[in-house]
This record gives sequence, structure tokens and C-alpha cells, in this order.
Amino acid sequence: MATDATKKIAISAREIRAGLGNVQVLHDISLDLPAGRWTSIVGPNGAGKSTLLRVLAGLLACRGTIRLSGQDLQTLPARARAQQMSWLGQNEASTDDLVAYDVAMLGRLPHQPWLAPPSAADHAAVERALRLTQAWDWRWRTLGQLSGGERQRVLLARALAVEAQVLLMDEPLANLDPPHQADWLASARQLVANGKTVVSVLHEISVALQADEMVVMANGRVTHQGLCLEASTHRALESVFDQRIAVHALAGQWVALPRL
Repeated sequence: MATDATKKIAISAREIRAGLGNVQVLHDISLDLPAGRWTSIVGPNGAGKSTLLRVLAGLLACRGTIRLSGQDLQTLPARARAQQMSWLGQNEASTDDLVAYDVAMLGRLPHQPWLAPPSAADHAAVERALRLTQAWDWRWRTLGQLSGGERQRVLLARALAVEAQVLLMDEPLANLDPPHQADWLASARQLVANGKTVVSVLHEISVALQADEMVVMANGRVTHQGLCLEASTHRALESVFDQRIAVHALAGQWVALPRL
């Protein structure tokens, strides 16, 4: 039986090693990602952020142990895993002739019996997701008719339509303009307020600082994990970027600015 401590951890990783081809990318990473919180993963290019997220999602083989809500990820049936954890990756390929509504409906597949038509609950979940991402008005347009930012919002809707407890997002702000980045930030905070766990890889450091916790990476290793509002996290963040950025308080928020 899972302990109370285990229940509070959404994803636990121990001694994770993983590579791409013959190159080892992740080196003995151990971390716990808290449930019901938003954790941002940051670091310079090549730090291993996306590789780590793919490993945590079970999309990339690794050595070590990963547990999702106390369950061994490797022994968890694929359907159960897809119900509990949703994924939004970078530059995901999608068929241009699919309409936005059908793309979002793909997020409901883990909940549908084989070859069964979508249920009323499926349609309701898709509508909620498309409205949340402000994609409802063009739900019958094909992906080929959408801009990069609009397409990204549809893919985000697909991830949200799963209604999983844990959401892993790799560069979810790609192609989004500042207003829609703000919308995504509000969505992330709302998901956490509803008890969901959000884990995101972000290049937008000032947005990443709005998370609850931050994982800082460099050279395939975690160099720091802590609260986004802690001074130690700010120092680790500045250090991993070679002191080329500085974290400041601005209008009641922490932001990262170029160090001049």
C-alpha cells in the first residue's frame, strides 16, 4: 500500500540514465516531482531537458526506475498510463487534413473502448479543452488551414482533453504570441488549482519562474531543484546560464533579464 508520502509525489525517478544513439545524455538523475504542483524544467541548450521529459513520459528507454503515483512505469499497462499522464511534445507531426475537433478528440482514445464511437463525456471533454485553449471557434478547420500558433493550441487541447492527473509538456509555448503565452500560464495555474500536476520544459525563463518548483539542468544532470521563489533557485538559474541572466523582482513577480 502506498504511503502518504508516496501519494504526494506524482513522478519519482531514481538513477536515470538514458542516451540518444551511442551518446549518453542523462547521467544518474534522481528526483521527485510533487503532485498537485507545477514544476518547470530549465537549462541551456543540450542540457537534456527534453530527453528527461520523454523518459518520464515512458517514451524513451532508460536505465533506472520511474514511478508514476507510486506505480512502476515499466509495468503499468499502456492504456492506464495514457489515462493517468498526457503528453505534449515539440514539433509534433499531425495530419494536415484532420480538423481541429478530431485532433482534440484523439486525446480521448485512452478512455474509449476499441472501435467505440465517442461518448457524450468525450465530446464534453473536447469542448472544454478547445474552449480553454480558445480554439473552439475554428474547431472545424483543418490543421493545414491553421497558423503555427493556432496548431499549437489545438495540440494543447488534445493533451488537455485526456483529463489526466499528470501533464507533461515540452516547449508548450512554441509559436504562441505573448497574449496566448499568458493564456497558457493561466491554464497551467488553473490545472494546478484543480489538483493536476504540470511538468513543463520551457525556454521562456520568466514564465518558468511562475511555476511552483524548478528543476535546473546542465550537461545531462540536475544541478538544482527547489521552489521558484527561493534565492537558492535564482542563484542556480543564473549560474547554469553563466551569469548571463539575472533574476529580479518586477511587479510582484520574478523575471529573468539579460545581465548587461
